[in-house]
Amino acid sequence: MLNIKIFGIVQGVGFRPFVKNLADAHKICGSVANKGSYVEIFASGSDSDLKNFLDALQTQNPPRSAILKVDVNHLPDKNFADFQIIESVHEAGDIFVSPDIAICEKCAAELFDPTNRRYLHPFINCTACGPRLTILKNMPYDRERTSMSDFPMCDACKAEYFDKNSRRFDAQPICCNDCGCEVYIIGKNLRGHDAIKFSRKILANGGIVAIKGIGGFHLACDARNFSTVQRLRNSKTRPTKPFAVMFRNIEAVKRECHLSAVEKIFLDSPQKPIVLLEKKLPSSIAENVAPNINKLGVLLPYTPLHLLIFDFPDDIKNSPEVLVMTSGNPSGVPITVDDDDAIKNLECDAILSHNRKILLRADDSVMDFIDNRPSMIRRSRGYAPLPIFFDGTNKKSVLAIGGELKNTFCLAKNNLLYVSPYIGDVSDLRTVEVLKKSIERMGNLLEIKPEIIACDLHPRYQTTILAEKISTKFQIPLIKIQHHYAHILSCMAENNFHGEVIGVAFDGTGYGDDKTIWGGEFFICDVKNYERVDSIKSFVQAGGDKSAREGWRIALSFIKDLDVARELNLADEKNLRGVKFLLDKNINCVRSTSVGRLFDAVAAVLGICKVSTYEGEAAMKLQACAERSDKKFRADFRNTDEIFAEILTRRLNGENILDLARFFHESLAEMTAQICEELSLKSKIKTVALSGGVFQNSLLSSLTFDNLNRCGLKVLRHELIPPNDGGICLGQAVNALQN
Repeated sequence: MLNIKIFGIVQGVGFRPFVKNLADAHKICGSVANKGSYVEIFASGSDSDLKNFLDALQTQNPPRSAILKVDVNHLPDKNFADFQIIESVHEAGDIFVSPDIAICEKCAAELFDPTNRRYLHPFINCTACGPRLTILKNMPYDRERTSMSDFPMCDACKAEYFDKNSRRFDAQPICCNDCGCEVYIIGKNLRGHDAIKFSRKILANGGIVAIKGIGGFHLACDARNFSTVQRLRNSKTRPTKPFAVMFRNIEAVKRECHLSAVEKIFLDSPQKPIVLLEKKLPSSIAENVAPNINKLGVLLPYTPLHLLIFDFPDDIKNSPEVLVMTSGNPSGVPITVDDDDAIKNLECDAILSHNRKILLRADDSVMDFIDNRPSMIRRSRGYAPLPIFFDGTNKKSVLAIGGELKNTFCLAKNNLLYVSPYIGDVSDLRTVEVLKKSIERMGNLLEIKPEIIACDLHPRYQTTILAEKISTKFQIPLIKIQHHYAHILSCMAENNFHGEVIGVAFDGTGYGDDKTIWGGEFFICDVKNYERVDSIKSFVQAGGDKSAREGWRIALSFIKDLDVARELNLADEKNLRGVKFLLDKNINCVRSTSVGRLFDAVAAVLGICKVSTYEGEAAMKLQACAERSDKKFRADFRNTDEIFAEILTRRLNGENILDLARFFHESLAEMTAQICEELSLKSKIKTVALSGGVFQNSLLSSLTFDNLNRCGLKVLRHELIPPNDGGICLGQAVNALQN
């Protein structure tokens, strides 16, 4: 008899029914049970049947599962009459929680089949799809430990649940039109199909609807209706930041966007992330959906309710084919998950909600592609909290709080590091409360009680203050880790790399060891220690927080000449003189090596973006301009002062702005590679790790990668962990685990 323990994503994906059917097919007797951190199988049969059964377990596993480790032990034979799924028994150990899974093709077909008893049911699901993490109270994953425990199954659903030949055999969120959850319009006596038809009518007539999904509310409107999109912008106080759009299907996407084979695989995967796709021109999408940007954030319907919003069989003839689908939240606050907050916070014409509780919020994941490889921008629904494996860590457990912007946190134990779903910007105290509650819930779910707390070095970050409070309250050691070092460690961890690297960390803002602003750093480091061996040439940021939004201030600190600033029309006379005074007197000024702010300065000098209304706006517009140039440059600059001076000269000489934007990207990439090559020759290190939010820029990242390869250097870069601050909690955890 074999005792088999299978670790990985094997709960909430139909794994036990799969094992049961496989055992019956191979004449195996015994049992299978969830143990919280793994699935345990007792298997009795002939040697050949056991071998075939064991092979099939690992090669024919359900498509939504992920087997990470299999332990097999031989035990004395025991008489079993048949093979049974037995009661789940919880045991301590490593825990793997399935993320939420988009609706599968079979459920989507049943949804629109009039002969099926789940016809037009907004919550149709099976063992291969549906909510997981967002409805889970604790492990093991069984219905009574989810928010579906509020909904008793009807007799028909029970029959399927216990039928080993059913696709819904042991499917925990199972329900139908006669039992389970229900949609409704808040404030109106409209439920079920009437609520859906009402919402479709509002969208078709140019209105805005808040729609409750798996991980929170979205705000939706017709993406081709300029005035409605503008009304949504005004209500969210979001002047220009791009909105994501949900297309009815792949065919609709292809009409509006360029779509490669690799992009299609991820766009239509079970995770259904938002994928950044190049727009086709001309476009029927309203220009104010993503103004002055050549890409659209595109996603496909991933819940049955989404599909019904697009294709419900009613008499509405002008139903939109593409909807703005943006997170339902006030600016700077996490996504809304319940009715009370939706009523309070969301400005819209109707709220389409439902009565299944969201226990852990999860925004949509966002993904770009660089050199035909994924580059995660926001890791959340569909991916979190799948763990990162990093060999050789100690046995202590860690809570890494993460950064202030784009916050995620990380819980780590043994070799597993679980990065949370996206939380948001923690400068808002409401987000701090969400962060605290999410840490508590995920800690309970994963059964991780931290023995070490890790946070950023910045003394005024809300995350640092929270970490200090937790450390003091529970008497847990606190480790503060430099921001850019954490960036590099996150890249090393994602690549499971343990040696020394030349780390290149380019971002907007990070608190340096010398109490200045860092953001253009070169390190020699490993998982325990780092040395800052170089940086871009420092410059002055004048005006405190304003300098992070007003790129013209940074440009003026480089130019220094008011006459040149006037010629470029950087700002009005009053502001120019005011900032020049601050620079001359060194008032409210700080030294900075931020590459993010350098992008802002170049965008301002080129007249592309002088003031940003959202983080990264200037850099995104600068990249969009650079990608419209077909020129190639070979530049040889050793510092950013020289690059900026050359761009300024060419700008004053009237050279093409698109070409100068391209020149900047290529010059910075070449300079970065040259510095790394010099550091490699001195240190004998042949591996470079690239991290930081600036490397979200697909053009700069690709150019830098190519230049480093030409230098004979191996390059580590991010794919499924964001290079931005959404990934630094992983790096913090890696360093803390070495202590």
